[in-house]
Amino acid sequence: MSRTGLLAALVASVILSAGSAMAQEQPAGAAPAVESPTPAAPAAPAPIAPAPDAPAVAPPATMAPSQPGTQPNTAAPSEAGPSTAMELTLPHDLSPWGMFMAADIVVKAVMIGLAFASLVTWTIWLAKSLELLSGKLRIRRAVRAIGEAATLKQASRTLDRSGGPGALLVRAAEEETALSAGALDHVSGDGLKERVTSRLSRIEAAAARRMSRGTGVLATIGSTAPFVGLFGTVWGIMNAFIGISQAQTTNLAVVAPGIAEALLATAMGLVAAIPAVVIYNVFARSIAGYRQILADASAGVERLVSRDLDFRTVAPATPLAAE
Repeated sequence: MSRTGLLAALVASVILSAGSAMAQEQPAGAAPAVESPTPAAPAAPAPIAPAPDAPAVAPPATMAPSQPGTQPNTAAPSEAGPSTAMELTLPHDLSPWGMFMAADIVVKAVMIGLAFASLVTWTIWLAKSLELLSGKLRIRRAVRAIGEAATLKQASRTLDRSGGPGALLVRAAEEETALSAGALDHVSGDGLKERVTSRLSRIEAAAARRMSRGTGVLATIGSTAPFVGLFGTVWGIMNAFIGISQAQTTNLAVVAPGIAEALLATAMGLVAAIPAVVIYNVFARSIAGYRQILADASAGVERLVSRDLDFRTVAPATPLAAE
């Protein structure tokens, strides 16, 4: 073999080895570009030049899939953020007056009724407190005067200008004694005592009923106001659920105003009921004490009548003893 053939064979082997190395380094998509220059020896430098360019083309190919994937992720929060913030913004004024103005007509009627009931409660409290205070002062003065008197006429003169149940008790005993004066010389005084006791008990019961007037309204408000408020709450929550079904969303901004308006009715029911119950219990104890003072006054009048009857039987002996 000549030197020229040997050199040609050596150059061909170098070209083949370089082509195989380039084929291994390039990606699968670039393989056809390597196979085209293999038939000719002068084309050997051509595949060597793109070899450094292959890695430069590859990174954009690898980064290309990442860009479409990242774009929806970055765009989704930007699109959902403002809408979510707008939905979470409460559209109602959640102050008590704002909730009342935004409430349904039925819930408004319930709230107005409960507010009126609360006004009635405090009006009765003021009026009845003054009445109980003045009534207890009068009956205590009457009990003191009756206890200090020696006869029924003396007690009547002391309580002549004063009013109240104490003066009525003394006048009723005087009237019954005057009506029975003609029969006292022929019968015992037991009948007079029974009649006086009957009249005194009726006056005592009438005074207690008069003092208890108005407390039944407090009992009614205290027992029914929570249920009236609960009715307003149920109605408001029902309207809130209807609004949820119409808006087709369970967002807090849609649910919160209706439920808050409904719960305001329950709060007003408790505001009306709790003071009514407390004031009723206070008045019940105070009226019971008032009745005890009335009973003391009635017992004092009965003692005066009994004393007068006893001294009536011994009255003729007093002038003889003086003579």
